[in-house]
Amino acid sequence: MAAAAAAAVGGPQPPQPELPAPGLALDKAATAAHLKAALSRPDNRAGAEELQALLERVLSAERPLAAAADGEEAAAAGGGGGPGAAEEEALEWCKCLLAGGGGYDEFCAAVRAYDPAALCGLVWTANFVAYRCRTCGISPCMSLCAECFHQGDHTGHDFNMFRSQAGGACDCGDSNVMRESGFCKRHQIKSSSNIPCVPKDLLMMSEFVLPRFIFCLIQYLREGYNEPAADVPSEKDLNKVLQLLEPQISFLEDLTKMGGAMRSVLTQVLTNQQNYKDLTSGLGENACAKKSHEKYLIALKSSGLTYPEDKLVYGLQEPSAGTSTLAVQGFAGATGTLGQLDSSDEEDQDGSQGLGKRKRVKLSSSTKDQSIMDVLKHKSFLEELLFWTIKYEFPQKMVTFLLNMLPDQEYKVAFTKTFVQHYAFIMKTLKKSHESDTMSNRIVHISVQLFSNEELARQVTEECQLLDIMVTVLLYMMESCLIKSELQDEENSLHVVVNCGEALLKNNTYWPLVSDFINILSHQSVAKRFLEDHGLLVTWMNFVSFFQGMNLNKRELNEHVEFESQTYYAAFAAELEACAQPMWGLLSHCKVRETQEYTRNVVRYCLEALQDWFDAINFVDEPAPNQVTFHLPLHRYYAMFLSKAVKCQELDLDSVLPDQEMLMKLMIHPLQIQASLAEIHSNMWVRNGLQIKGQAMTYVQSHFCNSMIDPDIYLLQVCASRLDPDYFISSVFERFKVVDLLTMASQHQNTVLDAEHERSMLEGALTFLVILLSLRLHLGMSDDEILRAEMVAQLCMNDRTHSSLLDLIPENPNPKSGIIPGSYSFESVLSAVADFKAPVFEPGGSMQQGMYTPKAEVWDQEFDPVMVILRTVYRRDVQSAMDRYTAFLKQSGKFPGNPWPPYKKRTPLHPSYKGLMRLLHCKTLHIVLFTLLYKILMDHQNLSEHVLCMVLYLIELGLENSAEEESDEEASVCGPERCHDSWFPGSNLVSNMRHFINYVRVRVPETAPEVKRDSPASTSSDSLSSLHNSGTAQVFSLVAERRKKFQEIINRSSSEANQVVRPKTSNKWSAPGSAPQLTTAILEIKESILSLLIKLHHKLSGKQNSYYPPWLDDIEILIQPEIPKYNHGDGITAVERILLKAALQSRMNKRIIEEICRKVTPPVPPKKITAAEKKTLDKEERRQKARERQQKLLAEFASRQKSFMETAMDVDSPENDIPMEIATAEPQVSEAVYDCVICGQSGPSSEDRPTGLVVLLQASSVLGQCRDNIEPKKLPITEEEQIYPWDTCAAVHDVRLSLLQRYFKDSSCLLAVSIGWEGGVYVQTCGHTLHIDCHKSYMESLRNDQVLQGFSVDKGEFTCPLCRQFANSVLPCYPGSNVESNLWQRPSNKSIQDLIKEVEELQGRPGAFPSETNLSKEMESVMKDIKNTTQKKYRDYSKTPGSPDNDFLFMYSVARTNLELELIHRGGNLCSGGASTAGKRSCLNQLFHVLALHMRLYSIDSEYNPWRKLTQLVEEMNSQQGNEEQQPEVPILYHDVTSLLLIQILMMPQPLRKDHFTCIVKVLFTLLYTQALVALSVKCNEEDRLAWKHTGALKKNACDAEKSYEVLLSLVISELSKGKLYHEEGTQECAMVSPIAWSPESMEKYLQDFCLPFLRITSLLQHHLFGEDLPSCQEEEEFSVLSSCLGLLPTFYQTEHPFISASCLDWPVPAFDIISQWCFEINSFTERHAEQGKALLIQESRWKLPHLLQLPENYNTIFQYYHRKTCSVCTKVPKDPAVCLVCGTFVCLKGLCCKQQSYCECVLHSQNCGAGTGIFLLINASVIIIIRGHRFCLWGSVYLDAHGEEDRDLRRGKPLYICKERYKVLEQQWISHTFDHINKRWGPHYNGL
Repeated sequence: MAAAAAAAVGGPQPPQPELPAPGLALDKAATAAHLKAALSRPDNRAGAEELQALLERVLSAERPLAAAADGEEAAAAGGGGGPGAAEEEALEWCKCLLAGGGGYDEFCAAVRAYDPAALCGLVWTANFVAYRCRTCGISPCMSLCAECFHQGDHTGHDFNMFRSQAGGACDCGDSNVMRESGFCKRHQIKSSSNIPCVPKDLLMMSEFVLPRFIFCLIQYLREGYNEPAADVPSEKDLNKVLQLLEPQISFLEDLTKMGGAMRSVLTQVLTNQQNYKDLTSGLGENACAKKSHEKYLIALKSSGLTYPEDKLVYGLQEPSAGTSTLAVQGFAGATGTLGQLDSSDEEDQDGSQGLGKRKRVKLSSSTKDQSIMDVLKHKSFLEELLFWTIKYEFPQKMVTFLLNMLPDQEYKVAFTKTFVQHYAFIMKTLKKSHESDTMSNRIVHISVQLFSNEELARQVTEECQLLDIMVTVLLYMMESCLIKSELQDEENSLHVVVNCGEALLKNNTYWPLVSDFINILSHQSVAKRFLEDHGLLVTWMNFVSFFQGMNLNKRELNEHVEFESQTYYAAFAAELEACAQPMWGLLSHCKVRETQEYTRNVVRYCLEALQDWFDAINFVDEPAPNQVTFHLPLHRYYAMFLSKAVKCQELDLDSVLPDQEMLMKLMIHPLQIQASLAEIHSNMWVRNGLQIKGQAMTYVQSHFCNSMIDPDIYLLQVCASRLDPDYFISSVFERFKVVDLLTMASQHQNTVLDAEHERSMLEGALTFLVILLSLRLHLGMSDDEILRAEMVAQLCMNDRTHSSLLDLIPENPNPKSGIIPGSYSFESVLSAVADFKAPVFEPGGSMQQGMYTPKAEVWDQEFDPVMVILRTVYRRDVQSAMDRYTAFLKQSGKFPGNPWPPYKKRTPLHPSYKGLMRLLHCKTLHIVLFTLLYKILMDHQNLSEHVLCMVLYLIELGLENSAEEESDEEASVCGPERCHDSWFPGSNLVSNMRHFINYVRVRVPETAPEVKRDSPASTSSDSLSSLHNSGTAQVFSLVAERRKKFQEIINRSSSEANQVVRPKTSNKWSAPGSAPQLTTAILEIKESILSLLIKLHHKLSGKQNSYYPPWLDDIEILIQPEIPKYNHGDGITAVERILLKAALQSRMNKRIIEEICRKVTPPVPPKKITAAEKKTLDKEERRQKARERQQKLLAEFASRQKSFMETAMDVDSPENDIPMEIATAEPQVSEAVYDCVICGQSGPSSEDRPTGLVVLLQASSVLGQCRDNIEPKKLPITEEEQIYPWDTCAAVHDVRLSLLQRYFKDSSCLLAVSIGWEGGVYVQTCGHTLHIDCHKSYMESLRNDQVLQGFSVDKGEFTCPLCRQFANSVLPCYPGSNVESNLWQRPSNKSIQDLIKEVEELQGRPGAFPSETNLSKEMESVMKDIKNTTQKKYRDYSKTPGSPDNDFLFMYSVARTNLELELIHRGGNLCSGGASTAGKRSCLNQLFHVLALHMRLYSIDSEYNPWRKLTQLVEEMNSQQGNEEQQPEVPILYHDVTSLLLIQILMMPQPLRKDHFTCIVKVLFTLLYTQALVALSVKCNEEDRLAWKHTGALKKNACDAEKSYEVLLSLVISELSKGKLYHEEGTQECAMVSPIAWSPESMEKYLQDFCLPFLRITSLLQHHLFGEDLPSCQEEEEFSVLSSCLGLLPTFYQTEHPFISASCLDWPVPAFDIISQWCFEINSFTERHAEQGKALLIQESRWKLPHLLQLPENYNTIFQYYHRKTCSVCTKVPKDPAVCLVCGTFVCLKGLCCKQQSYCECVLHSQNCGAGTGIFLLINASVIIIIRGHRFCLWGSVYLDAHGEEDRDLRRGKPLYICKERYKVLEQQWISHTFDHINKRWGPHYNGL
């Protein structure tokens, strides 16, 4: 940076002689001290001059910046060695001078002591984690840093944590933005008295040095800025300059952090105008300064700004003295000059040509106050600094510096004014910027700090015309992208709209300005100014009208549109953000009566703007066909202010409504939108592509609906309540294009609609009328009622989570309007209408969230289909609501069939809107209803149940809202000559219902059946039967009626005769010439609405005279009309309900209903069936038959499916499956039969065509995680808590093995233990089998399959072809017959000695590998797979690499691992017995065969076979001692007995005989028991030992001495006392001795516990090898049950007296001798190593079940500790921190810093900690991620909020609590190794996690 220029002392002065470095520092300090002293004198002019000279020299910016950046040589000349050195030097000088000779750090500390700031003001940048508390906030933008939040008290408040998007600052201590109760302990108002006064001399130097320093910075900024050539600031240059300036700006930033005292000095410096003038005027002799001033002027010019001096007009010197409001008359002229292009603005000139008719339109510049846009004058450092900050596009460091100063009140005001002054310039820069997103964020980062403060906003509004500036700037911004509107009159339209395709709208570039505008409008004082200022309102309406009619859609009629434009989203976003949100902001201040005036202003200018709009688009009364725009912000402003006026301000509605003609115009466009919605849903716009559906959905979507569809409907309701009802109704049907359908004739021609769209358009029209008439959102409902209705509608569609409800319920969409209105009422309403369904967990099921579901009484009384229809985005949601309603009625027994939508009572209308109900009582509607009822009764085409439902709904609405009780006089019956007007006598529905209509004249096509050749008067009965349909007469009158009414209204309102209404071409309604001629026919009807309803009842119920007036039986009904049985039901119920209501309303109706019912009943003679009727009957019969056929087919299909499911194995329900006959077939079958799931053949497995089990091999370290204490470890959440893995099972076994290897022979050590606690291979199967050759071809097909699978075929992975479970190998099934195995199981009566000999012989036979069969090849390959499953480090423990002992150890350890894991899956013991789910899917039998086959290749030399040592006495004991130099073998008492068991069994030829198995177990049990006694003897103390030695010796000669533990213990003690084992009992050993006194019971318990693990594993093994069931038992008797099951207990053993473990012993040779022999080995070892000898004897055999780490209750504790924790490798805070839930290690997800050989840290850790399985909690997302081998998946979260929901990525930031059930499920999946099966979405991680 240019400070590099600094020390390169330039200019005429001679360079200073360089001092040696140490001297230099001294010299600086001395100089500084000297200057400080000079300046402290009263007359300090000399000192000041000296200082100035020094600063000139140190900070001179002579050297051009370019050299600093590029030329190293030049820098070297400055004696600084590179550009960095010189600037360092300058900074050093500044620090020294500020400190005035002292140390800089001490100086900083001294200044901090005087910090009076009671504000926190911490500034943060994007991605910082902050908090927002709505309870404490006054401004909705309030935010707190984590420290202040946690130190304040916010319990029970409505707060959330959030990640800052744009950056922000902490508001703690600022009472303008938040309530004081929320301040933290540090910022609770400090009274300024207790802060001492700042000593004058402390900061004196700063006041001199800083102005020069800041000026120097500004000079560099001037120097570095080169106006880009092609209007594209070259990012690179700017960034280069900024990089060089980094240290300087950081230095300033550090100064701001020194606290209030330093800030006030900086404020003085930055705002002092004199300083600025002296230094920057560019006058004076310094050439350098001159040059920099010129560059500054150039920069101003190029920005399109003028420096006031350059203007000829001097009146504009002071920007604030410009015109205060915008010239109103200027705007009035705006529309006139609209067409002219104004070329004063060169930057947009290029865009105006060559764009065809879409060319941009410019408003003439006379409409704006130019000074706002173009004049800037800088009077202080602050102003110019901000100017450069903007020029350089808001570098983060500069922004932070400027914001850090804000706690200084004086600065805050000055800065805000400067910011406002530069507002227009900011907007211009933003428009040109390439990084507009980043820049927008930085702008808002600043502005939100300034404008959230009401006091400040008010001050700036008054002093700097903030509102004028903002509105002008917004207007100016939008003007750059205007195009001509094509709505209505394309050629002559004068209206301009924004072009949604422009980047400005598409990229939302305008949002910073709009968001500021919304922010300041949230302050009452500012909003009031806005609403009072007529000029501003005019300008604003002008702005809003740019959006009126934007994004016009034209219906494609021929071919599909080529390119679907996606601009619609930009249009919706623009209307919501730029129009609707400011509107809601203004509305929030119009809540009380006193604000009536404001509403009148808005409404007045809104209507003027609308009138201008209608004129501009040449609109009279017919909208142009086939086009629609969803954007009518002016209509919506008007509607919403009307609604507010009536609801809150008690304004008289009529006083703010325009004349009838205007109302008619106002209703057309919103009505057009409603009709278009119906058209879009009827697929009439399908050629416009999907985007048009997108628009229809967005229009009603929850974030938009109350700024779009709700105001539209409300406006239509207002128009309907004031216009002539007949006119309105006919307009509706005409807009929906279904006028031609409303005829009584059976055939008609619709000239504007295809037949296939008629039905859905008719449904659309009727549904719209129902919504219009029954919606009360703005017509009298209170806020809480609205909230309740919205909530019920959403809950009825689907159960919802709390957050989705919050999201779906349209709140006031102005996010800045503060606390969500009624967030408290939200909770109370929610609890009133819904029940909470807590999340349920089935292991393996999907993760559910907590849901809210409607209460029963809500379904019963509040379900409102109308509201549901209005709020559904997808049509399927309406169906879903109806299905749920049906289910509720069935379940509660209220109605069994298919119900119709219920009729719901409405809240009463507000008196202002009473006129709306006239729609229900107008003849036009009654004619329509009559016609439709008639058509439905006559089965005309294109009518649906939905139509009938809506018709009945409208009739019922009419009855509910009927006017005065009508008089009961008879209406005269009229003759047949009645034409349209006399269809009905009056307009009241109640009386019109009973009015009979006899004849109707209709226009029908000549081909219609109604056209009779004989005279129309003929009413013979035969002609009646052919009359199917109703007439067209009234159709034409419908249109005519509307025209007539319109004409009347226009004539009424236009006094001048010359105003001629444009003649309407009505030809579009008349049939085109090609169609058949229409003729007139007269139909005989003779029905009234009542009679049609009764006949409909018969039709719906399918029986004649089904309707019987209920009041004839029960007169009560008329008195107490609310009858629950009518609330829910289908059409029949609806008809009954309506007839009852009609009867209630008038006695006449009641009488007529009774009459009709009497008339209908006469028996009907069998009549001839006409062809048409026959047709319908046939149709019915055919339908019936088809239905039956379908039922039959379905039943057949179901039974087939069932049988298939029975043969195939059901994968997901382990309880009831039959394992695929794995070696469990019935005895009479000679060989096990397997089904191949690929080729479907069954057969035995043979040598040449082996069958295999589908298995998944995975390395597992779960066993290694067992610990010896029950309490699981906690996840560390402070620095102190760390987890050390020394007490895990894996660690203990490792230590033991390395200890043995230190002292004993390697090959012997490797037989004495098991490995596989870490990285052991676990084998599991789904139980399905396949031929191995089938499997190979299956793999081949997978390899060629191009579909992306979630697994890697090259690694041998596949999914089971039947159940799709993940697998990676095939385990061959050993051919063998089951009969054999039965023979093997027969007990023999050989003595134990014979058996021992046999075992020895069998083991001695070398195992020859069978001949090269397919089977043996497969066995070999699967063994290879098993080895490759785990890493080499988990297989090789031998000192000599590659020794066969290694393989031997590995193989029997695989068996051990699988047995131990199965034991853990059974809960760590075998009490439950039986075959568990683990057992069912077990493949241990097959695995044993494979292992045994391989182990027999390594025969153990009979010399070393431990079997000898166990069963034979060695003659001379001393022989072993002979060879000293060779390491001894491991003493037999140090051997792990379970390992010995596996070695012995796997060395035997398979299949094994049962009595050999039992023999081996008996022998090993003797060793185990002896080990237990030895361990016991080591554990107790000396005197206990002596006592036992004594008691045992006494019983030595008893008959069962060998089975008495006392005798044996005494023997062990006396034998071991010969060695040094017990000797070295120093004090340190006492710790190991358990303090309890040993009673016989506790000793017995100890011995049993010691032996139990072995018994469990052995029983499991027996269960798998011989298929015997495990008995179930109580925990306390587990030992005895297992031992008798294993045949250790003699059968004649009596169970009366307490059970003694020693009774299981069966010594193969005399016990005393063999024990002595074993103890002798120990003694000879402890001679030399007593310590280790003792350690090896005490084995921890009681491991507890493995657990994941225990997590804290509240997620915040984890988050706060880990999200700031630094990575141990690079000491930075990782971007995605994660923590391992198995061992608590902190890792970086995807962190490159921790990468080792292309493996990122999480993957590496998953291999080291879990042998390829890792479970990580992602700190910043609260989600758990599973790594399994080379794949990973997101598992979900175990932390849920108070409503049972996950919060992935912490987006909502609500407090999260542990969900113990979920965590249990996770732990279960980890222990049972089922991640692969249960989680479905896996992907490869390429080692990048």
